[in-house]
Amino acid sequence: MIDESYLDRTHPDPGGDLEDGPVLSANCKGVVADAVTAILRAVGEDPEREGLLATPNRVARAYDELLIGYKVDPVTLLNNALFEASYSEMVVVTDIDFYSLCEHHMLPFFGKAHVAYIPNRKVIGLSKIPRIVEVYARRLQIQERMTRQIAELIDELVQPLGVAVVVDGVHMCMAMRGVKKANARMRTSALLGTFADNPKTRAEFMDHIGPVARSLV
Repeated sequence: MIDESYLDRTHPDPGGDLEDGPVLSANCKGVVADAVTAILRAVGEDPEREGLLATPNRVARAYDELLIGYKVDPVTLLNNALFEASYSEMVVVTDIDFYSLCEHHMLPFFGKAHVAYIPNRKVIGLSKIPRIVEVYARRLQIQERMTRQIAELIDELVQPLGVAVVVDGVHMCMAMRGVKKANARMRTSALLGTFADNPKTRAEFMDHIGPVARSLV
């Protein structure tokens, strides 16, 4: 079943598009800005100096954009773009750029997602596949969960013969801190239906997407 625990059902527009309106209320933006001011003081900075005067409000506005996925109901997003079709061959959308925030350190991770499905009487509007990726990426995430969420949403609502999702990511929490391995790449996959059961179908998909690229953006 689709995990909907992320969705704030009190939001006035849970089915909205990704560019429609803010996530944070004015009051919440003030809370975020105050927290950033406290962080600046804690690390020894002066929030009153010229270069930092507007930083707390800028950060609050940035989170409004980076976490916009919380305001969109992906079920509604996809239900509005399902079409009857007799096409039954593999549909593959590759190299979908995404940017997300790691929920453990709130540092960015980013890269490319590759999505495939085999229709069973229904197809998805092409633009909706990148939007599904965006909905799940634009929130506090881990790559493993995001990969599974994309696949499960398509599987449950479209009911295809199979779904495959592979995500290649670079994680700043590993590149900038900790082990400091800037060249490490992470690949996660979710294979459902015929992609899990049929090695030839799985191999065809992997041939389409190829190896992990050295540069993911």
